Amino acid sequence: MYRPYHFKKSQLSLLISLACSLPCTLVSSAVFAAETSVPASSTDATRPAKETADKKKWDVNHPPGIARTVEIDTTSGTWMSVDVSPDGKQIVFDMLGDLYVMPVTGGQARALTHSVAWEMQARFSPDGKRLTYMSDEGGGDNVWVMDVDGSNAHAVSKEDFRLLNNPVWHPNGQYIAARKHYTGTRSLGSGEIWLYHASGGSGVQLNEKANWQKDLGEPAFSPDGRYVYYSQDTTPGTVFEYNKNSNAQIYQIFRKDLQDGKTIAMVSGAGGAVRPTPSPDGKYLAFVRRVRVNDQSQSTLFLKNLSTGEETAAWGELERDLQ
Repeated sequence: MYRPYHFKKSQLSLLISLACSLPCTLVSSAVFAAETSVPASSTDATRPAKETADKKKWDVNHPPGIARTVEIDTTSGTWMSVDVSPDGKQIVFDMLGDLYVMPVTGGQARALTHSVAWEMQARFSPDGKRLTYMSDEGGGDNVWVMDVDGSNAHAVSKEDFRLLNNPVWHPNGQYIAARKHYTGTRSLGSGEIWLYHASGGSGVQLNEKANWQKDLGEPAFSPDGRYVYYSQDTTPGTVFEYNKNSNAQIYQIFRKDLQDGKTIAMVSGAGGAVRPTPSPDGKYLAFVRRVRVNDQSQSTLFLKNLSTGEETAAWGELERDLQ
């Protein structure tokens, strides 16, 4: 249940429930750029091509046109990403394209980003000293890293066509896996899991998309770093269809062994399975499945015992999943 608390983007104060609901009232400044029509001068045609190209170079945080400040007042957030620090003392979350950290017990939340660029999907590093996240500051969605206090932000990947999302740290803190987006004849396209060194580089492909239209993503490492879990649309055929049976299996969760390269299905069956999340001790896998309740599909949190294979419903009040 949401309980509104009033706070500003630069001075956030709210309480958080144990279920990590983030009720709040947000007053923030969003900068919008309005393109203005400026008549071309007679000297434009004689200007060197390089000078014209330099002036037209796009900067996400400094868009052309007239900027104006708009106050946003909201009492709740939806489709927000939340992560808990390794010591269990802090959370990081995104709201309206900015990142915030706050004590897990509630209190003052602090904005880490303030720019026009859109930042989201932040994750704490295994030692809790850094964050990886997605940002379009460089012109497209790429993997970035910053210190947990918001300093030393820099891009890890520099993709300019096959953009990225869902970054996650390898347990050794040296690598970051993310989903790379592929499109062919359908804009939503498919995905592959790629691994990047935290210091940068071109990345290494961990798996291959089944086709150009069925999705694959949501990487998650086992605590020992041996396995990477991911979800995949395994409905029949190679063409995406909107009218899928939501009560049947749409997505499955797979596990790839990074030592021998073998991949096996870990969670299957009616209601599908998404959002694989291994427990810190490696004994359980949390995931989301749709359960039929009162003639409606209810997204439900499940736990799978990785030793016995038993799957148990843990909480049945989730918001809609993305299957």
